[in-house]
Amino acid sequence: MPRTEDSTIGGVQAAVHDNGHTAALVYDLATVEDPLAWVTAHREPLRAALRSRGFVLLRGASRDVEAFHQVVSAVGGDLLEYTERSTPRSAVSGNIYTSTEYPADQAIPMHNESSYSSRWPQSVFFFCQTPPATGGATPIADSRSVLAQLPADLRQRFSDGVVYTRTFRDGLGLSWEEAFQTADRAAVEQYCAGHGIEFEWVEDGLRTRHRRPATARAAHTGEEVWFNQANLFHVSGLEPEVREALLALYAEADLPRNAYLADGGSIPDEDLRTIASVYDRVALALPYRQGDVLMIDNMLMAHGREPFTGDRRILVAMS
Repeated sequence: MPRTEDSTIGGVQAAVHDNGHTAALVYDLATVEDPLAWVTAHREPLRAALRSRGFVLLRGASRDVEAFHQVVSAVGGDLLEYTERSTPRSAVSGNIYTSTEYPADQAIPMHNESSYSSRWPQSVFFFCQTPPATGGATPIADSRSVLAQLPADLRQRFSDGVVYTRTFRDGLGLSWEEAFQTADRAAVEQYCAGHGIEFEWVEDGLRTRHRRPATARAAHTGEEVWFNQANLFHVSGLEPEVREALLALYAEADLPRNAYLADGGSIPDEDLRTIASVYDRVALALPYRQGDVLMIDNMLMAHGREPFTGDRRILVAMS
C-alpha cells in the first residue's frame, strides 16, 4: 500500500509509491473542482517536486489534448519538437505526439529520452487518453539508483561513453527524412556538423556515427545518473529472429542502429543483460487511469513501456 507524506500541494496530499529504488509522488485530483486551474495555481511547487523527486503522477489532471497542453505548459514551459528521431511517432497537435508506435505485444526497453543526442528534453509528460485493457504501464526507473547498482567494472567499460551508429535506408526503420524531419541533404549535413555526428551518404541512404557520454550530472540536483541508450540501440535489443534476419542481410556496420563502447569495441552481451536486470529491479510501474498525467525529470528517471492489450492511447510532450 502507498504511504502518505507531508508533500501536500493545494490541499491535496501526496501518496508515495516506493519500491525501495524508485519513488513516485501521486496526487489524486478527483476531489478537485477544476484540475487544470489547480495545476496552474500550483505550478511552482509541482515544478519543485518534479525537479527534486523526478516522478510525479497527477491522477485525473487532463480531460483532453488541449488541457494536456496547458498542464505541460504550466509545469514544463514551452513544448519541444521531437528532433533527431529514433522511433516512429505521429504528431497530434503542435508538439504533442503519440507515444512510440511499437507492437503491443512487445515491451519497450528502459531509456532516458534522446540521451543518444547532444540535446534532450529536461522533462517528459505522458497523458492517458485511453487506458489499455491490460498491461501498458510506463515503468519508471530512478537513474541514480540504476548507476549505483551497476557493477564497478561495467561502469568502467562505459566510462568514456557510447558510440551510436545508424544506417538509414528506404523500407527499413526510419528514413533519414523522417529522423531529421527534412528532405534537404544540406540541412542534414548542417545538423550533423553542428551536433558532432559523423555522416556518410551511401548509395542506398545515409550512415551516421557519434559518441555520447554514458553518465551525466542531473541538471537540477547535480547527482550523477546512468544516462544513455546503449541497451535500446544495441542489436541485442531486437527480437532474436529479427536480429538473425538482419545480420543475414547486412554487415554489422550496416544495421539500422547499433551501439559500441567508446573505443569502437563491442559491448559484451553480458553487460547488456546486467543493465536490463538492474532496470527491471529498479523500475516502478503504476497502472494508467483515464485522464492521468505522468511527469518525469528525464535525467533523474528512465522510462519504458509494458506490453498491453486493448486500445491504449498515450500522448507525449517534452519540455
